[in-house]
Amino acid sequence: MEKYQILLAEDDPDFGNLLQQYLQMSGYTVTWVKDGVEALELFTRSTFDVCVLDVMMPKKDGFTLAEDIINISPEVPFVFLTARKLKEDKIKGLKLGADDYIVKPFDADELVLRLKNIIKRSTNSVKSIIKEESIEIGAYTFNQRRLELLYKEENQQLTEKEANLIKFLVEHKNQMLKREEILKEVWGNEDYFSGRSMDVFISRLRKYFKKDSNISIESSRGIGLEFKIKK
Repeated sequence: MEKYQILLAEDDPDFGNLLQQYLQMSGYTVTWVKDGVEALELFTRSTFDVCVLDVMMPKKDGFTLAEDIINISPEVPFVFLTARKLKEDKIKGLKLGADDYIVKPFDADELVLRLKNIIKRSTNSVKSIIKEESIEIGAYTFNQRRLELLYKEENQQLTEKEANLIKFLVEHKNQMLKREEILKEVWGNEDYFSGRSMDVFISRLRKYFKKDSNISIESSRGIGLEFKIKK
């Protein structure tokens, strides 16, 4: 069985050591670092399938580290760990595109399950990349393989989840989609975190496509949304 590579950035020595051992027992290869600067240096030199980042770390906090990781490899999923329950932190994590946000203390089995689901979704998304190198969406050109959305000479670099969401919406254009359908397909579950995350991503896509008046994402309260492309 393939061993997936996890980058664990956690400054608490006892908790980090315990978490590393538990994840290794669960079949993962875990590289544990104790601050954000060391984590970024390692990320630039190695390949990881998922990153588990503590929010409060010395030298470089988890949010800043995540931004740096996105700039290097936007397709790599990441999870935040935090002892803080502030709503503002959760919103910030969502806006950065986190695949999950887990508040300490938590059950290690829960983290293992969430990581398993995240890696499965990430792996499946790579396998299901559309055959076309690029497709036209109104005045835009979408290239899922390169994670790009082009408008004339402007290039919007996408995260993997943004690209997967665009792909799903385009495949079901001009159809009313239930929120549950989108969440199951792109996020893999329908929990509160995923629902809030989807709202953030939909807002991003509205901004990305705003230059073509023939494209819109219209929401119907309590039902779902529709990716409209006028012919």
